[in-house]
Amino acid sequence: MNYESLLITLVILPFLMAVAVVTLHARAHNAGAWLAGMTMVLMLAVLSVLAPELANGPIIRSIDWVDAIGLNLRFRIDAFAALFIGLVAGIGLLVVTFAHCYLSSEDPAPRFYASLLGFTGAMSGIVLSGNIIMLVVFWELTTYMSFLLISYWSQKAEARDGARHSLIVTASGGLCLLAAMIILGEITGSYEIESVLEAGEQIREHALYLPVLILFLLGAFTKSAQFPFHFWLPGAMAAPTPVSAYLHSATMVKAGVFLMLRFAPALAGTDWWLWLVAGTGIITMTMGAVIAMFRSELKELLAYSTISHLGLITALAGIGTPFAITVAVFHIINHAMFKAALFMIAGIIDHETGARDLRRLSGLARLMPITALLTAITAAAMAGLPFLNGFLSKEMFLDAAHQLGSTGWPGQIFIALAVIGAAAGVTYSLKLAIGAFLGPPPDDLPVESPHDPRPLMWLPVSVLAAGCLTIGLFPVATERLLFSVGSAIIGPLAPQLHIRLWHGLTPALMMSLAAYGGGALLYVLLRRRPQEPRVMVRIDAVAMFERLLQVATRTLPQMLTAAFGTTHVQVQLRILVLLAALIGILVLPGTRWWPRTPEIGLSELLFALLWLVGGACAIGAAWQAKYHRFAALILMSGAGMVTCVSFVWLSAPDLAVTQLLVEIVTTVLLLLGLRWLPQRNERIPGDRDMRARLRRGSDLLIAILGGTGMTAMAYAVMAMPSGLTVGDWFLRNSYDEGGGTNVVNVILVDFRAFDTFGEITVLSIVALTVFVLLRRFRPAPASAGVPNSQRIMDSGGSTDFMYVTAIIMNWVFAATVLASAYLFFRGHDLPGGGFAAGVTLAIGLLLQYLARDVRWVEARIIVLPVRWMAAGLTLAMLVGVGAWLFGYPFLTQHSQYVDLPVIGRAPAATALLFDLGVFATVVGATVLMLIAIAHQSLRVRKGSGVALADVDPEEPGPEPAGAPGGTREEAV
Repeated sequence: MNYESLLITLVILPFLMAVAVVTLHARAHNAGAWLAGMTMVLMLAVLSVLAPELANGPIIRSIDWVDAIGLNLRFRIDAFAALFIGLVAGIGLLVVTFAHCYLSSEDPAPRFYASLLGFTGAMSGIVLSGNIIMLVVFWELTTYMSFLLISYWSQKAEARDGARHSLIVTASGGLCLLAAMIILGEITGSYEIESVLEAGEQIREHALYLPVLILFLLGAFTKSAQFPFHFWLPGAMAAPTPVSAYLHSATMVKAGVFLMLRFAPALAGTDWWLWLVAGTGIITMTMGAVIAMFRSELKELLAYSTISHLGLITALAGIGTPFAITVAVFHIINHAMFKAALFMIAGIIDHETGARDLRRLSGLARLMPITALLTAITAAAMAGLPFLNGFLSKEMFLDAAHQLGSTGWPGQIFIALAVIGAAAGVTYSLKLAIGAFLGPPPDDLPVESPHDPRPLMWLPVSVLAAGCLTIGLFPVATERLLFSVGSAIIGPLAPQLHIRLWHGLTPALMMSLAAYGGGALLYVLLRRRPQEPRVMVRIDAVAMFERLLQVATRTLPQMLTAAFGTTHVQVQLRILVLLAALIGILVLPGTRWWPRTPEIGLSELLFALLWLVGGACAIGAAWQAKYHRFAALILMSGAGMVTCVSFVWLSAPDLAVTQLLVEIVTTVLLLLGLRWLPQRNERIPGDRDMRARLRRGSDLLIAILGGTGMTAMAYAVMAMPSGLTVGDWFLRNSYDEGGGTNVVNVILVDFRAFDTFGEITVLSIVALTVFVLLRRFRPAPASAGVPNSQRIMDSGGSTDFMYVTAIIMNWVFAATVLASAYLFFRGHDLPGGGFAAGVTLAIGLLLQYLARDVRWVEARIIVLPVRWMAAGLTLAMLVGVGAWLFGYPFLTQHSQYVDLPVIGRAPAATALLFDLGVFATVVGATVLMLIAIAHQSLRVRKGSGVALADVDPEEPGPEPAGAPGGTREEAV
């Protein structure tokens, strides 16, 4: 069996299913839940096939991508990664089952399940990554997917704020982690995780060890909500309860502790690691537990308890002994079970009573006996009571803390904080269970007569509660698993634990008894005086973070702008040009010059004359730009045409075709844009003052210096002695390697296809940005009327003054479509290609908008530009992914001759499909910008009743009178 392919399935499957789910109707609750649940089941099935093979060592699948710099898609699964995959998929299945009952019929369930599956895939990517750079990519992907999940109920301000805080904190930590991974790769000479883990001694002895460690821990601490980055996690409670259950038990917050345990062999073993990691962990554990004691909102209490338990695991990772590492793994399992169950219980209480505040809840045991029983079991596990899984790992943690006590007074403080944190854990567990279920019946609930939910809703909780009991009563069943996982992390140093319910009167047991007694006493005192201490009220971490953001993103930039900046674009451009000139001055003295006397003949004189014309056009455009925009645009087009002719002159037909087409599109779009700019019929006051003249003179001087410098550098490059260049390699290998004789197009769609893929992605983003900006654009009142030229023609009685021109433009449309197809299919061997073809088709559509009324055009032509862009980007990506299926790097193209009926033997290349994606993206992006400008006329048309901002891009627009039917183009 091909286990390597199954390994990739664990990462790809959730993303593929997320795409499938997101296409469902917003009310397809059952279909979304079934697809999400089946995804989790399939992941567990694949894991069950792979697990037996892990006894022979890790399973690795590597896909070449950018092998020259060590950046490959490398996936790796061992016992540790398999454990996390089991938690991600197993608890994910239970969460999906619970969410199916929890979500309202009004909620867009497919969006929820799609985001959940995307998060599952990102988390799977983290634990299975065999390349540390790829690990960071998935790391940041979990940040963005969690942002979508937390902000699922985006109509709530607290959801938006919680998502924003989590995004800023964890994404910033991800950038620190990226820097750490890059440095680690440079230290070890490899970005493969096995090489990094094996180079522990080399890393710890390196001069950059401490900076790497700090950057690494910033990434881990922000993700796992360790002090002082803990404040974002309670804010994430604005997410739906199933999201909280998933994020807090098996996924996002566990990514940080996973990372620390995974890289412990490389980074642990120093005093810096011990006190930074263990110290932060024990402070977080105690602080989170103490704050949780004073919280009355169920999810907020559980959030701070999660912070506390994450601190416990971090402290164990910081202790770093083989025993502590194995105990940390054990507590990860136990915490995932009881915390997922408790969050679901909080969701059940909220669902059935309409309240989550313990001050309003009491006596629910009589009304919800099943829920009360499940709460008692899981809360006791969280408190660490005997015969439950939480007791075992807590006892082992206290044993590891006691061993640390031999290090002196820091170890004694560690022990004291551990006991305080454990005692506070008992207190908030009692508060949760007793406060909600014991006492008098509730009389102030939004829902009358609450009761246990339907079985499908409490079934996932009962499965987890049963797991807590099973591990607590039969801990020996976990010994083999823990040894396998420990061996995967620390190798032969992994201890063989013998977990028993009774180990005698050990120091750890004494510490537990002290925690039980102290926790019970704290609960009694808290019942008498529930107010939190003043210091906790005054220290608001979220408010402090908001103030910090305010200073960093507004106050400080405003101060710097006031001191050094300017609001004038001209001055900003002047500064940029001067900086570029300064860099040129620093570079040019070191440049080697090979001047040679040019041979001047008739052709050179004609070429110089051509450029004199182009230069005159450029100067004229700059001269006329302020008061005569139309003349400036025509002159600028003249300069562009000179550039086009220059490309032809210098035997660059592909560049000439592209320049010509882009020049046409740019000119037309600018013409349409000029229609809505305010007119300048009078001179600007002060335009002829001495100050203005001096400013223009300085701009002219800077322009001359910049142009002279560029000319000098260009001449230096062109005057270099000819020799072998990368261009020569492309000329030699274009046909053999790329299957085409048009070297330019082969470079774009084959040799440098990844660059092209990035460029069409940027083009799509720019088009969407332009559309969004222009959608809110309001033309000046002076520009809202009929243009002067049209007003003059109308006054003369000519209503169809463009009738003949419009007819010609309509007829030309079919010719432009044919020209577009011609350029597309010849592009691999002759000048043309997907970009040129896309621009040509866009020109044909542009002409239609110029010839006819906007509504007339959109009633007859359906383009749907966003779908064109989406289809183009998707097709280009699929071409790249398809290469992986045959064991080649991303976007590797293949070419061969094929026999076609009638046509005969013809060349074929997968690059044609990629070029088709480029074509579709260019058409969609250009037409989308065209629509953004053309729809300005809908704003000012009297009596239309439709404004651009009010148009729903997914709905058909109003049909013009007399139109034969159809719908308008989809704008977005």
